[in-house]
Amino acid sequence: MITAGEFRKGVTIEWDGGVWTIVDFQHVKPGKGAAFVRTKLKNVMTGAVLERSFNPTEKTPRATIETKEMQYVYNDGEFYYFMDQETFEQIPLTLDQVEDAIRFMKEETVATVRFFKGQAFSVEAPNFVVLEVTDTEPGFKGDTTSNTTKPATLETGYQIAVPLFVNIGDKIRVDTRDGSYMSRA
Repeated sequence: MITAGEFRKGVTIEWDGGVWTIVDFQHVKPGKGAAFVRTKLKNVMTGAVLERSFNPTEKTPRATIETKEMQYVYNDGEFYYFMDQETFEQIPLTLDQVEDAIRFMKEETVATVRFFKGQAFSVEAPNFVVLEVTDTEPGFKGDTTSNTTKPATLETGYQIAVPLFVNIGDKIRVDTRDGSYMSRA
């Protein structure tokens, strides 16, 4: 159990029938009345964000989130299958659970899968991945120093803005946290 007075950013709690991560908090001591803790909470299962005030002595159970490195194996059209690299057990996940990460992942990519009470609820892609450009306008000689960009489609189907000198078949390094071009690989 954790009291609201002990809340910190990143702490995960079980509250109101869900699992919530504390995104932001502020201890408020008004001139009149009792002190309280104002928080911004994010539901780890649904992604919903809400603001709520707690009494500093109010207790909530701390939620334990487990993470495991798993390999993306394949997609059968409905589910995305991830394999535990120790037990070789495969788990199916829906598009809602993998949506943010799957656009940067090709088969055999190792990702971090998050679990609550043995139930997988989200996937995080590695921070940086190397992907091949499958479609873009051709580059022109001399376009190496400008900072203008053009759209490109990667092998996973994700669209990204790349510098003019990047061509079809080039492998590029992508930052998965914001989906931006980093460099040629």
